[in-house]
Amino acid sequence: MPKKYLAQINIAHMKAVKEDPIMKEFVDFLDPINKLAEESPGFIWRLVGEPNEATPWNNMVIINMSVWKNIETLKDFTYNTAHSYFVRSRKKWFQHLGTPHYVMWWVNEGHIPTLAEAAEKLELLAQNGSTQDAFTFAKPFQSI
Repeated sequence: MPKKYLAQINIAHMKAVKEDPIMKEFVDFLDPINKLAEESPGFIWRLVGEPNEATPWNNMVIINMSVWKNIETLKDFTYNTAHSYFVRSRKKWFQHLGTPHYVMWWVNEGHIPTLAEAAEKLELLAQNGSTQDAFTFAKPFQSI
């Protein structure tokens, strides 16, 4: 049976364009936080944007998609590093969405998730809540 890794996507709708002063703190720390993720135990891969962009931006939307060794390593990075400040402070920069904005799922070793695959997982989560196929930290599922 192939080894499984944890994929995740987090989509945020910004309150202002990235050049706006309201976004300055978030934008200024994006590269250091991405570097911290890449150097964290359990990190495997992350989606990067156009050349010279650490993270994909699309007008007012920022996308973070990555693959981790397991739930524990992603959770540790998310809540037990400098990244946790940005999770706690997200209301400064991002709009509240009425639909799920992040989801996790298991992928086979070597698989690089696509944005289309992630969109399907977000839809599954919205329709069914946390299941083996699409889940959150609040109700995680271990790989089969």
